[in-house]
Amino acid sequence: MYSILWLFDTLITLYVWILIASAILSWLVAFNVVNPSNQFVRNLGEFLWRVTEPVLAPIRRILPNLGGIDVSPVILIIGLYFIRNLVFEILA
Repeated sequence: MYSILWLFDTLITLYVWILIASAILSWLVAFNVVNPSNQFVRNLGEFLWRVTEPVLAPIRRILPNLGGIDVSPVILIIGLYFIRNLVFEILA
């Protein structure tokens, strides 16, 4: 049972890091630090967008407009950690 909990924790931690990488890459592109025409940056951005957008889009629809500030990754990270701790309390 602990192996399943470890795997669950690892997957949630990995997804949180993917969310953070997606947010950082979007900032770097927005401030022209990295060139979105670069093939590697484009592929990385596309991968991160495809992995995170299906989960973030429903959260963005619920949240009010905050004037260009996207807090949906923060809400998702808090939710993921809440679910992780809840599962640990129930099963461990």
